[in-house]
Amino acid sequence: MRSRPSVLIMLLMVAALVLSACAPSAAPSVAPAADSAAAPAAGDGPIELRIAWWGSQNRHDRTIAVIEQFEQLYPNIDVVFEFAGWADYWTLMSTQAAGGNLPDVMQQDYARLEEWVSRGLLAPLDDYVADGTFDFSNVSESSLAGGRLGGKLYGVNLGTNSMMIVIDADKLAEAGMEIPNPDWTFSEFEQVATELHEKLGIYGFSGALSNEQLWKNVYLSLGQWVYSEDGTALGYEDDQPFIDYLNMVKRLQDAGVTQTREQELATGGGSVETDLIVTGRSAMTFLWSNQIVALANAAGEGRNFILLPMPRPEGGASANYLKPSMFFSITSQARHPKEAAMFIDFFTNNIEANETLMAERGVPISSEVRTALEPMLDVSQKQMFDYIASIESSVSPIPPPDVAGHADVINNVYWPLAIDPFLFGQISVEEAMRIFRAEANAVLAETAR
Repeated sequence: MRSRPSVLIMLLMVAALVLSACAPSAAPSVAPAADSAAAPAAGDGPIELRIAWWGSQNRHDRTIAVIEQFEQLYPNIDVVFEFAGWADYWTLMSTQAAGGNLPDVMQQDYARLEEWVSRGLLAPLDDYVADGTFDFSNVSESSLAGGRLGGKLYGVNLGTNSMMIVIDADKLAEAGMEIPNPDWTFSEFEQVATELHEKLGIYGFSGALSNEQLWKNVYLSLGQWVYSEDGTALGYEDDQPFIDYLNMVKRLQDAGVTQTREQELATGGGSVETDLIVTGRSAMTFLWSNQIVALANAAGEGRNFILLPMPRPEGGASANYLKPSMFFSITSQARHPKEAAMFIDFFTNNIEANETLMAERGVPISSEVRTALEPMLDVSQKQMFDYIASIESSVSPIPPPDVAGHADVINNVYWPLAIDPFLFGQISVEEAMRIFRAEANAVLAETAR
């Protein structure tokens, strides 16, 4: 049976399509289903399996095609899918969690994994590893480690990923500029972005530099982390590195090198397909490495992009780490956890499914899948594989998942009390950091009780 999203999600889909003229209009072709004789048995009766994820239109198209392949393999399983953009997705999942109505399989993020486990919303997967439902014989332990908490596996890594700066190679050449060094500093980044803006009359950079991920990058590069090990406070004592960084962000916004915070809010954060680099209105942006596929698809033929590691503070180590791009997890409210595990294993190991996915979520964790895909990679996919290979020996160690109070800190302190008031010119950066430290520590201490 052809799966259908819920009415609410269909409305979200329609809105997304209206706002996203650059999104691909057609789903990729569905590869032939694997031989059903080789498939593990599912329950005999009809089963409705619910699956939810966030992402770009490209991800939606590819994932739906793989769902159809899975349904061909298991005719008694009808997969009902739900998808949305990043912010809408977490609102939807939180609402469903409160109502005891989470899907069987949900896409999970490394930064939020610990929070969802601590709330009892995700089920451990180890029993399905032990009984062979999951086949990790071609998967390294390092690829699974990010999904473990307290010795138990709660998420299956859907691809290896890392942050990156994307530069429009043709814009760089038009400006007569050289490719920056891979170990560039924030000072060098500011100089490059400013020069691109001044020479080309477009934004030098279109990513939201005030995003909390850049706050994390600053302290990761300095060998620290933003939260203490017990999650009761911020994990660093010196605010000056982040003060210096925010002053750079403000300079770039005031000079028109980047969009202002007001402009960022007016566009609702946008998506990969609506990033200004797609239409040539910006020369640089930042993405997670798996997103280069969607960006290249949206930009169209004839575009050339350069991928560089994230800039770092002066004297800092790499501001990058290798991150599970995202996970599939089985929720504690799942009605069909066995079949949910079968679907995740299909996503991980089935060659035909991965020929449809084509590493859109990141470099696959199965060595057998990677080998099978290599001859089929297009330019952007090969760039992603090569980028991960180029940085894996020099990245900083992966930090722990965000603590349980992270979302509260970001939503109720970071943006409304510190970052926005500073970028809107209402308070100084020093006052913003004083407020942030006091209020964030209060939230973290309360959450940890």
